[in-house]
Formats: sequence, C-alpha cells, structure tokens
Amino acid sequence: MIALPTILAFAGLAFVMALSPGPNLLYLASRAICQGRGAGFASLAGVCTAMLSYMCATAAGLAALFVAVPFAYDALRLAGAAYLIFLAYKALRSPSQDLRPSQLAPEPVATLFWRGFLTCLFNPKIVLMYGALLPQFIEPNHGTVLAQTLQLGLLQVIAAASAHSCVILGAATASNLLQKRPGFARFQRYLLGAALIAVAARIGLSRRSLI
Repeated sequence: MIALPTILAFAGLAFVMALSPGPNLLYLASRAICQGRGAGFASLAGVCTAMLSYMCATAAGLAALFVAVPFAYDALRLAGAAYLIFLAYKALRSPSQDLRPSQLAPEPVATLFWRGFLTCLFNPKIVLMYGALLPQFIEPNHGTVLAQTLQLGLLQVIAAASAHSCVILGAATASNLLQKRPGFARFQRYLLGAALIAVAARIGLSRRSLI
C-alpha cells in the first residue's frame, strides 16, 4: 500500500496539472459553455475512460513504445488533430436555427461520451505523462510496481475528474450568464468551432516532451 503522504502529494500535483490549459480542459470547457453542464459531464466521462485506458496501457509498457517508435506517437497525434478539425467543421456548418441559447447542436449522451473519449485518446502526451510521472512516486517497499502504477493511475484520473468538474461547472455558469446578453447565442457555434481548432492545433503541433 502506498504511504498516505505520497498519496496526498501525488493527488495534489495531479489536480493542479489537470487545471493547466491542455487539450482536455479546453475541450470540456468549450462543451460546457456551448452545450451546458450535461454535455460537459458526458464528455468528461469519455475523457476519464480514455485516461483509464492509457493508464492500463502505461502499466503494460506503451510509454516505452512511444519513446522507441516516434512514428506511432506522431501518427496518433496527427489523427487526433484531424478528428478535432472535422468536429470543428461540423460545428461551424450547423444550421443557424440551432443558435438559440441551450439549443446549439444538441447531441446524444453517447455521442458526447465517445467524442470526449476520442479527443483524449488522440492526445498521446497523456501516456508519456504517466510514464514519466508515476515512477517518481513508486516506492519499492510498498508493493509491486504494477500494483502501485495502477493505484497511482486511478488516483490521477480521480484528481483530474475533480479538477475538470470544477471547470465544467464554472464554464456552464458563465454560459448561463452570457446567454442573457443579446447576441451571445449567435457566437456559440463559432466559439465551439474555434475551441476545437485550438485543441487540434495544441495536439498537432505538440512535441513528445511533457507539457
């Protein structure tokens, strides 16, 4: 079992890191602003599922693969950028009647979940972050490396979900206030499209070093 001070230190670091303006945070905030907190949390469920997948893959050695085979990392990164640009195109092409407050491109929960999942999955820096960060908190005298990796990875997902939940609630609240202003609804579509393009650029132009 990992020592409590180590757990607290790692959880605090993971929470703060999740609040940095990375692709996941920008994507979730844009969904919450443009489609409400329900859409934000549905997307967050997908993001967390992808994080869990990456965490398990890290335990299996995927981080080492990305370091050894740069093409695998770059292929996934560019595929993610292309996917987000496609979503931005769809948002910008949505009908004008969907620009009323709280009616911008309504989507099923399952669609929002899978889009959040793919957005996170196509950001391979996460697996490199796991590969570089988790070993710093593993203590040889407190269990097997695999068990501690899984424990710390799960803790990171919980901390990130908590941080992102705060961002979603704040963004949705701001959106509710802005929707009372004349003309805000006209810009929701463009706001979502611009946010998706920004996330795509962040992923597409990134290098393999950690954020």
